[in-house]
Amino acid sequence: MSSQVEHQGDFFKDYDNKDSKLVVNAGVAQPPIMNPYVKKFYKKRPEILSADQYMEGILAGNTTMLSQAITLVESQLPEHRKVAQEIIKRCQVESAARRTMRIGITGVPGAGKSTFIEAFGSYMTSCGHKLAVLAIDPSSEKTKGSILGDKTRMETLCHDPNAFIRPSPSAGSLGGVARKTRETILLCEAAGYDTIFVETVGVGQSETAVHSMTDFFLLLLISGAGDDLQGIKRGIMEMSDMINVTKADGNNIERAQMARVLYVNALHLFPPTESGWVPTAVTSSAVTKEGLPEIKQKIEEYFTLVRGNGYYDKRRREQARYWMYESINESLKNMFYENPVIEKLLPEYEEAVLEGTLESFTSASELIEKYRESK
Repeated sequence: MSSQVEHQGDFFKDYDNKDSKLVVNAGVAQPPIMNPYVKKFYKKRPEILSADQYMEGILAGNTTMLSQAITLVESQLPEHRKVAQEIIKRCQVESAARRTMRIGITGVPGAGKSTFIEAFGSYMTSCGHKLAVLAIDPSSEKTKGSILGDKTRMETLCHDPNAFIRPSPSAGSLGGVARKTRETILLCEAAGYDTIFVETVGVGQSETAVHSMTDFFLLLLISGAGDDLQGIKRGIMEMSDMINVTKADGNNIERAQMARVLYVNALHLFPPTESGWVPTAVTSSAVTKEGLPEIKQKIEEYFTLVRGNGYYDKRRREQARYWMYESINESLKNMFYENPVIEKLLPEYEEAVLEGTLESFTSASELIEKYRESK
């Protein structure tokens, strides 16, 4: 652009017509498209530290080092996997020595999960607990991106020195549970957080996964959204250790209490739980803070019961077995897709399936056979 302006200036400089009233000035040279000083604002990607350095920071309660270690664990890059596995292995040993509370929190859309977590989390930290909130944000199917806005919604809690909030994208995981949520729990427990909240995207398939990595399952519901029992599937209520009817304030208090009674009656129809705990329903308000002490008391009663009858340790062992198989499945999947032969053939088979010249099940069988032959 600047060379074009200079050329025009040379042309009009030679043009001299005294009879013309037109005066032509040379154009203004255009600035460069990119700010030449922008490079100084770029930050270099942090180098991967050793597992010992990460562990030293995690055990010291360094939240920056903890966040970097979680990012490493969540990474899908093969070069990060070795260090991440070492961190997980060592954090698992530290976690096993701590008697933590893992609480899964889910709810229907509009129940105010983030608002409740901020209010109840602040109450827990005020009682002396160290809290880690693992919030799962849904990823876009089109752009694969996530807003990760829980830190903005939990403005008070994110400034609490005894709280750690980690939003993670679901990244296409089934039901909206991040692929590495369980490993993140281990890292947070090793860092000294005795209470872990795992917030799901909403009621759906994610509850099964969250139930397999937490000790206590809290379901948030609201009143006045049609039939209070219609649409609440039996499965989600059977998994729940407690139902909390939120937004029980103002003109909604009476309706919230009526909904609570309905849920209490419905819970009594289910068979007894293996833990010996009798699920119940309560009401709460994140605005007035009513009901928060009762929820904390119920949760503590639950953990006193399951730790006393041995169900706490039994459930943790069963969860470890479940995640052993999940880890095997994930490792096999990574080995398949990272195989050089598969990496080369996969685009060709994918194109054939899209064109309709090859059936999907046939292509999958052939690719697996090619993988076996390459080993």
